[in-house]
Amino acid sequence: MDFSVIIVIAAIVLAVVVVLKLLAKPIRFIFKLLINTVLGFVLLWLINFFGAGLGITLELTLLNALVVGFLGIPGVLLLLAIHFLL
Repeated sequence: MDFSVIIVIAAIVLAVVVVLKLLAKPIRFIFKLLINTVLGFVLLWLINFFGAGLGITLELTLLNALVVGFLGIPGVLLLLAIHFLL
């Protein structure tokens, strides 16, 4: 193999590693946000499904969706606390 080909391959590998390192934190943040959102919405659905008979329901509004999306399960608990205090 020619020496210039080895240098080009090494440069490409180095560039890929650098790009992956730069994108690792945002990808991790997006994955955590997605997990929080899914868990929060499942809990919100369970509360609305089983709590309807008890009169405990939380509307799915844009604000509630944002709270649940960013905070996940603690966001649902926060919404429940606000629902009972107001």
